[in-house]
Amino acid sequence: MEEENNDISNQTTPVDKRDLVYELMGIIQTISSYGEFRRTQRRESRNLVRRMKLLLPLLEEIRDFEGQIPESGIECLMKMSKAFHSAKKLLKTCYSGSKLYLALESEAVIRRFHSVYENLSQTLDGMPYEELGISDEEKEQVELMIIQFKRSKKRIDTQDMELAMDLMVSLSTENDRNADSVSIERLATKLELHTVEDLKAETISVREVIKERRAHNAENTQRIIDLLNKLKRFAGMEETGVFDEPVMPKALEKSTSLAIPNEFLCPITLQIMTDPVIISTGQTYERESIRQWLDSNHHTCPKTGETLTHLSLAPNFALKNLIEEWCLKNNFQLPTKEAPMNPESPPAGSDEKLVSLIKDLSSSHLEVQRKAVTKIRMLSKENPEKRTLIANNGGIPPLVQLLTYPDSKIQEHAVTALLNLSIDESNKKLISRENAIPEIIEILQNGSVGAKENSAAALFSLSMLDENKVAIGSLNGIPPLIDLLKNGTIRGRKDAITALFNLCFNHANKSIAIQAGIVAPLLQLLEEKHLDMVDETLSILLILATHPEGRHEIGKLSFIETLVNLMKDGTPKNKECSVAVLFELSTYNSNLLLAALQYGAYEHLVEIGKDGTDRGQRKAKSILQLMTKTEQIPY
Repeated sequence: MEEENNDISNQTTPVDKRDLVYELMGIIQTISSYGEFRRTQRRESRNLVRRMKLLLPLLEEIRDFEGQIPESGIECLMKMSKAFHSAKKLLKTCYSGSKLYLALESEAVIRRFHSVYENLSQTLDGMPYEELGISDEEKEQVELMIIQFKRSKKRIDTQDMELAMDLMVSLSTENDRNADSVSIERLATKLELHTVEDLKAETISVREVIKERRAHNAENTQRIIDLLNKLKRFAGMEETGVFDEPVMPKALEKSTSLAIPNEFLCPITLQIMTDPVIISTGQTYERESIRQWLDSNHHTCPKTGETLTHLSLAPNFALKNLIEEWCLKNNFQLPTKEAPMNPESPPAGSDEKLVSLIKDLSSSHLEVQRKAVTKIRMLSKENPEKRTLIANNGGIPPLVQLLTYPDSKIQEHAVTALLNLSIDESNKKLISRENAIPEIIEILQNGSVGAKENSAAALFSLSMLDENKVAIGSLNGIPPLIDLLKNGTIRGRKDAITALFNLCFNHANKSIAIQAGIVAPLLQLLEEKHLDMVDETLSILLILATHPEGRHEIGKLSFIETLVNLMKDGTPKNKECSVAVLFELSTYNSNLLLAALQYGAYEHLVEIGKDGTDRGQRKAKSILQLMTKTEQIPY
């Protein structure tokens, strides 16, 4: 490719010129053919494609130019080719690359977009339009585009704070709480990694990321792998190493040239079926594979996406006979499956037992109620299918009624069972309709320690629905969460801060939380570094800093000093979050910027601007620019 480029730069014949222009036009055609980009970079990718397509008329005029193309024009086209190839590589990553990589390193990806904008604007700035006979109309269009590229380069994206918190919670080593499962569920939905097929494709993409990186940035690579494994567990998939190849039956190893009919392959695993079953949509799957899918709380057909009318599995005897006949004819041995030593499949009649347990929730005998609610709490925690069955068989109304029962243990079991059930999106709405939120708030105020913790986690889960954010705020649910944040156990504080974080995305709730005194306990958490909640605390402070009342409450000199100390001695993520909060505050109050300088922020900002995280670098440089504008750079 280098030799070809040298040839082009040394020759100026129309053929050479046209070949290069056709290459550029071909790149535009290629990137225009990409389908939907990954959600985290969708807007930026669409904008880049749209702007590059607007360059087609310019390239067409250059292609049709009859005269001798000048050396400066050839040089510009070569630079444009380099920029186009960089753009194509970036857009391909945003189209088919690892979704987890793109989410975790979104700031680094944005910097790649900015690099493309810079290269394109420089190239277009130097184009010899007059010598190439470019029309005035097209020149005006290109000049407008150069301004857009430069604006895009300067634009600072608003971080998806909800996604950032979900990533933070999902990456936590303490992931035995169902509140964490709620974050993992939302992460899976946002990144479209909730089906077996999605996760298999993501595993291949992650494998490519690891190969490209080799040993570079090993810490972030491990975070990607950890998240992938958590999502696999959530979807009911077997957790395997990223580089582990799918297990191939020995019979297939010996018969690699043997073409197995497509209808004999399970649509999920793409392996030959030994126990084919039919679901309500009429599609056939391997029993074990579709059972895993259903147990992971999916109610749709993996192949068609249709909602299942029931969850029954009917043996496909006709297909099984055809498979066995084909195997006999082709001397092909089906893979044998060992029966599990301790099968988890529920025994026959278990649904009737569940219905009986739900009836016992309304029993007039205390001990019967206590046993029933304890059992339902356990069933709803581990088994997604049971969560669906409990809800479908009317289990939610009696559980809500038990929230007001004058027995602390029954209350705790009931609110925890509702927390477990709320992991299912449809159950969130059912729980809300039963007017459970006021009762959960009551337990949060007056319940036992365990009940308070799980009530906070339940409010976090329910607040995933925007209407519930409003309801929790208006029903006075924020003050008891703040009280738990001040006085709870470590686990209770973590549940409280994740719930408050979610609730404060609602503008009215920001004001409620600030007036209820949320800032003081948050500032106290920053001093208690042993709790390992600094990043979560700074993230919610950043949200509050977007509100005028929040900026007034947060902008104390002692807090500015704390931010500067975190910039000096904190982890890379601490530094990033501290700089982000300082930038938000300083944008509205230059006195706070002056205070930060007096506490010695300048040298730390310069250091973060050079060696910090991608987002930390951008925020630090923005503050330094702000200092220049307000003439507060120290000398």
